[in-house]
Amino acid sequence: MSQSAVRSVPINAPDEASSFWWIYLIVGTLWLLLAVIMLRFDYTSVSAISILFGIVMLAAAVTELIALFATHGWWRLLHLALAAAFVVLAVVSFVHPGNTFRALAAIFSFYFIIKGAFTIVWAIAFHATVDLWWLSLLVGIAELLLGFWAAGDYAQSAVLLVAWIGILALLRGLTEIFFAFAVRHEGKRLSAA
Repeated sequence: MSQSAVRSVPINAPDEASSFWWIYLIVGTLWLLLAVIMLRFDYTSVSAISILFGIVMLAAAVTELIALFATHGWWRLLHLALAAAFVVLAVVSFVHPGNTFRALAAIFSFYFIIKGAFTIVWAIAFHATVDLWWLSLLVGIAELLLGFWAAGDYAQSAVLLVAWIGILALLRGLTEIFFAFAVRHEGKRLSAA
């Protein structure tokens, strides 16, 4: 095949997107680092917890916006909607950092329920094409259960809220790492085909 014929071959978008699998690996590692930091330190100020939660929500929104480039179809709309929801949660956390623990727990429950449902839907939708789909399903179920727990247990403990942020970051990091290897595997499969 001549060199000009090779250049005229259209680029396979999923194959090209899979070359960026390492970005998800780095993002997942950063989420795990944030989880370690959150679970290591004891923050007792409601304002500090609200601001940290806002930062986590902004990071989640950026991650969802990055995911737009690796997906297609109606999944893009879901990632965009999730990013918008995370930005709204971040703004609420920054505007009212001194709110009660009850309001912050409600924000946590909303995040975990929406994100858990999204992760479960993704895992079920791609179970035939992704080898590690069941790990994402387990993370989604854990997020959903934490969401319902947060909705029903408005504890007045700063330690519990920090633990929720740490668990959120931990689950998000695991999800990103699972996704990174799923994208890498899919890229190898497409290259071999």
